[in-house]
Amino acid sequence: MPSRLRILLVASEVAPFAKTGGLADVAGALPRALAALGHDVRIMMPKYRGVEAHTSDSRVVVPRVQVPLGDRSADGALIEAHGASGVPVYLLEHDHYYDRDSLYGTADGDYWDNCERFVFFCRGTLEGLAALHASRPGIGWSPQIIHANDWQTGLLPVYLRTLYRDHPLLGGLATLFTIHNLAYQGVFWHYDMPMTGLGWDLFTPAGLEFYGKLNFLKGALVFSDLLTTVSRTYAREIRTSAFGNGLEGVLEERSQDLHGVVNGIDYEVWNPQKDPAIAHPFSAEDPEPKAICRETLRREVGLADGPGPIVGVVTRLAEQKGMDLVLTALPGLLETGCQLVVLGSGEAPLEDGFRAAAAAHPGQIAVRIGYDDEMARRIYAGSDLFLMPSRYEPCGLGQLIALRYGGAPVVRRTGGLADTVVEFDPARRTGTGFVFDDFSAEALLAAVRRAASIHRQPAIWKALVKNAMTQDFSWDASAREYVTLYRKALKARSGR
Repeated sequence: MPSRLRILLVASEVAPFAKTGGLADVAGALPRALAALGHDVRIMMPKYRGVEAHTSDSRVVVPRVQVPLGDRSADGALIEAHGASGVPVYLLEHDHYYDRDSLYGTADGDYWDNCERFVFFCRGTLEGLAALHASRPGIGWSPQIIHANDWQTGLLPVYLRTLYRDHPLLGGLATLFTIHNLAYQGVFWHYDMPMTGLGWDLFTPAGLEFYGKLNFLKGALVFSDLLTTVSRTYAREIRTSAFGNGLEGVLEERSQDLHGVVNGIDYEVWNPQKDPAIAHPFSAEDPEPKAICRETLRREVGLADGPGPIVGVVTRLAEQKGMDLVLTALPGLLETGCQLVVLGSGEAPLEDGFRAAAAAHPGQIAVRIGYDDEMARRIYAGSDLFLMPSRYEPCGLGQLIALRYGGAPVVRRTGGLADTVVEFDPARRTGTGFVFDDFSAEALLAAVRRAASIHRQPAIWKALVKNAMTQDFSWDASAREYVTLYRKALKARSGR
């Protein structure tokens, strides 16, 4: 029987404790799936304001974690707690760094001291682990592998291979690093290098230097044992200049160690049979009540009665998500007989554009600026189509949720969207959605027209809904892939 692994997943945000995006969802769900497979998995994250509302059994396990920051040090504490899932969570406490209104910045931009905040987090994680183990000789917990996520944890693999390489507890730890979005890299001016405690010999094109600046993410790409990203297609895309954000050369050099693992979703959290936020439960075996959810959504957002498909959008209103393309395509979309309901916030010009579109087309376009979890669920449950025309999309979770709730995704063939949505073939009644390639209003509208045509054929549409709802993008399969990669990283580390 395979051995039980000891895994520490480190992330700057973890649902439900703190969240700004999809990283938190993954960091919250993957440990639960790993624990369900029998592994000893724990989480490390900063102790942000409000985290306590989601924890129980909190206790200080290391009252003082002393973290070097250049020629000075900062003291924190390590708190152990549990969330509803039962997976242990270590919270690195330092009120000056983490007791703030937001995780990374304000509407005016990133916090000016984010480099210092996440140097403290990376090195504090290691110092906290060492102190935790030393505080309970013989029984203190320590991981075999650290699974780090995104730039905020990017210095962890660097520290383990340099400053801590001879540490009796930490020196042999294996590392797996996951890129959730390569566009966010943690780039800071080079004057911050001494604060990291790392030598200037690492500030080179082969190390952490990036066009004269310090790059946290690049450090992880160079020093981790294995690299993953959140879909197979994105793993290929980021090795090209179009998607590599300046790091395509580093990734090409590490291509043998780079793996794509598609994210999952929690099928208990996203379950139309049990979701209290929607008008009526439904399932793949009994999909008919979805029609009740559809009409309830129509009334709630003020859409007019009509036979055409309802197109749902739940997203960040950003050009990355293709929302400018949606605005361009709106006249053609309405000509197909579709109606549109949008929930999201983001870039001001796009917010204004969608508000104006709703005002110009009452009863056909409904827009809600902001985010409301229950409203999002009613959009997933009530929409016939779910639109994701992204410029790039490392994985995407919206299309997975839409499939679970019987909505057919209309997506651009990029990243995780390409890996998880298959063009519907009405003759064979195979496939789960509608896919287009060119980033253009014409290509998007061609996909929507195909979808609207199928929607006018109830028997064929019913087959599409069945296909969508019987897909399995739960975390179990992805967690098993991660376990295989953890073992590969451990083998690679032991061979060095």
